[in-house]
Amino acid sequence: MKTSLFSSILSRRISLAEIFVPCNVGHLRDALGGHACMRNAAYSTGGQNFAATGSIMDRIFAPYTVYKGKAALSLTPVLPTFTKLESGNGLRVDRRGNMMMKFWPAIGERKYDWEKRQLFALSATEIGAFISLGPTDSCEFFHDPSMKTSNAGQVRKSLSIKPHQDGSGYFISLSVVNNLLKSMDRITVPVTTAEFAVMKTACSFALPHIMGWDRYTSHQRPRVGENPSKVNPQMLDSEWDR
Repeated sequence: MKTSLFSSILSRRISLAEIFVPCNVGHLRDALGGHACMRNAAYSTGGQNFAATGSIMDRIFAPYTVYKGKAALSLTPVLPTFTKLESGNGLRVDRRGNMMMKFWPAIGERKYDWEKRQLFALSATEIGAFISLGPTDSCEFFHDPSMKTSNAGQVRKSLSIKPHQDGSGYFISLSVVNNLLKSMDRITVPVTTAEFAVMKTACSFALPHIMGWDRYTSHQRPRVGENPSKVNPQMLDSEWDR
């Protein structure tokens, strides 16, 4: 009798989990689970695993996403890739990991335009600045893929984080200036103190993994020689891949 009752309860819990999972991974054109998730946000930790050929093997997508009236923002860790040493006695980081921030403008009630997304990849040092922010602190980061070359300034990105005047949260804004296309985009997402606390905690947890330091104690085989060009364009890990 007890076994039957336990099985029934477990079955119901699984069914409920299946119902609520889509709110974490709903299509961004229509934030399917925006209101089903607590305070329009979804969060989970996850990892990713690639074969040496670049094909996807059990890759997990678990971003922390905040949906607001005018835009949405998601945070996803991108793990580093590794390459073998010439001696064959070890591995070294080939491409550094980052914390990818993605912004989408709203095109209607609970609808967001994936095609107009903008990306900003936080480095390990930038993550350090991010998680060290206090209630009244602000910071700004600048990225230019052609910095220190003759093409510098053609495309520029700036990410700013500023506190609300009443201390209730922060404004996270991304500006993208493309002089080649003569365009300028700016997306701002207000986040509450609770949402910001989740983002900081998630970044703190992910930092050793982004740096590749978790491999010192983990027996999981690192990704070697992955080819990002073979990945679905909507799954690219580079800030400048569009």
